[in-house]
Amino acid sequence: MSATGDVIDLEITDVAHGGVFVARHEGRVVFVPDAIPGETVRVRLTDTAKKSFWRGETLEVLEASPHRQPHVWRQADVDVEPENRPGGADFGHIDLSHQRLLKVRVLADALQRFGGVEVPVGLEGAFGDGATLAGETDDGTGWRTRISLHVDADGRIGPYAARSHRVIPDLDFPLATEQIERAAIELRGGEPGRIDLVQPADGRVRVLARPERRDASSRSSLSTSAGRRGRGGRPAVRGPESEVLLEQVGGRDFRVDAGGFWQVHRLAAHTLTRTVASALQSLRPDGPIRRDGGLWIDPDAWHLDLYGGVGLFAATLGDLGGPSTRITSVESDARATEHAGENLAEWVGARAETARVDRWLARLADEASTSERERLSRGVVLLDPPRAGAGREVVEHIVGLSPETVVYVACDPVALARDVATFRAGGYDLARVDALDLFPNSHHIEAVAVLARAGG
Repeated sequence: MSATGDVIDLEITDVAHGGVFVARHEGRVVFVPDAIPGETVRVRLTDTAKKSFWRGETLEVLEASPHRQPHVWRQADVDVEPENRPGGADFGHIDLSHQRLLKVRVLADALQRFGGVEVPVGLEGAFGDGATLAGETDDGTGWRTRISLHVDADGRIGPYAARSHRVIPDLDFPLATEQIERAAIELRGGEPGRIDLVQPADGRVRVLARPERRDASSRSSLSTSAGRRGRGGRPAVRGPESEVLLEQVGGRDFRVDAGGFWQVHRLAAHTLTRTVASALQSLRPDGPIRRDGGLWIDPDAWHLDLYGGVGLFAATLGDLGGPSTRITSVESDARATEHAGENLAEWVGARAETARVDRWLARLADEASTSERERLSRGVVLLDPPRAGAGREVVEHIVGLSPETVVYVACDPVALARDVATFRAGGYDLARVDALDLFPNSHHIEAVAVLARAGG
């Protein structure tokens, strides 16, 4: 009977959600990082407490996959001791094309097992607009415009080791842009906590120190990270994280706080908005082309942008409906809502409201008039929830509004699949899924799912 600490040889048979791979030993599933299906690896067991599955760490590759490559982050390669490998690039040892096949497998499996639906899924990398934005790199590096590093009690700066809270210092950062990497390498010392590096469209890197403790006179909310899907409150005191930056998408400027949420891949916002627009257009390929420039969605309907941030997707809907399009963006972060109001000023029917999405929808369900419900029934509801997904309550509120179309932007396959199951139970069909590799060399995958009211 094996135990934690034992070293065993395993054949890797599959990939699992979360950046780990699947093997079996003594009748149990063993989840192992830093491997590839088809390989035989030497593994140290790290957790054998559960009856249903164990966990291990790869020590050596005995029979390598033809898809294995030198890790794009050299300090995370398998020849480094597991406890010294930084987290954040858990697919970097796999060639990019095979990474994408594995990600599609994870997404399709989640949709089938948790969503009860089989739908063709392809995966594309990020892309520019052919003019001002260069395309994706061949090896999927150099894309991060935002990174978060940690400072430990001894002043060491770096990312955490994989699956730990121990800082790994003195690294390079190949997933980051050249400017972000240079700024990160040059950091020296600091109070324990976190340091965020942010590079907006102007190219200049901002360094935002976020120590664990501050005096009462300078304390501010640190809940919104520059590089993750967090939603926080408005800072009590304006600091460097509240500097207003301009990001550019499709020739339009978007105001966002330096410490506010924005997509981390330099091409992500452009790729996502183009994908959302294309998906909506595909539902009505012969949609009306209006003289005022609006396309494909009804400007007289009522459209919702939930978890709307600074209004990126609300602007996409506005572009599809023209200058009179009625759109409401709902976001819990007051600073983001403030910026959304400014970013959406060109649409006379646009509003940005600060509220938790679940509470706002519950109030709408109670208070919407007959005419408002009719407009909602002809509209699009777009939601871009955090990694945990929207959840049953939010989805059921959306279903109760009976919008013509739902567009769901997802960063977690299982959360998406569970919410899709709730939508399907409420009478919506999954019309299409577009998967996007906006986090190359990691296990993360973005997806844009379109659901249409059955019989609509």
